[in-house]
Amino acid sequence: QVQLVESGGGLVQPGGSLRLSCAASVSWFSTYAKGWYRQAPGKERELVAAITWGGNTNYADSVKGRFTISRDNAKNTVYLQMNSLKPEDTAVYYCNLHSSSTGMDYWGKGTLVTVSS
Repeated sequence: QVQLVESGGGLVQPGGSLRLSCAASVSWFSTYAKGWYRQAPGKERELVAAITWGGNTNYADSVKGRFTISRDNAKNTVYLQMNSLKPEDTAVYYCNLHSSSTGMDYWGKGTLVTVSS
């Protein structure tokens, strides 16, 4: 059974930084595409950042230059470094693993990020 556990969320002031982590209990972790999504109250879930198995990355326009996605295949962990946080970044952040070979998606339960003074 695949499990994804996010951590690192919390309350931060505008302009601050947080680093989210997602630990995955899954075989062949390196073969999955990884992503971070977020869902703000009253809004749909949106893609924030993604990284392919080969290391290519893409970001939502709203976070480009501020967020960085990375992964450590040896630790089965994907990270999201978030800098220069804004109140509009407030949301529950979810980790996602996607298998291109099976089409399966796996999700964590989410971690809340609140940006407020």
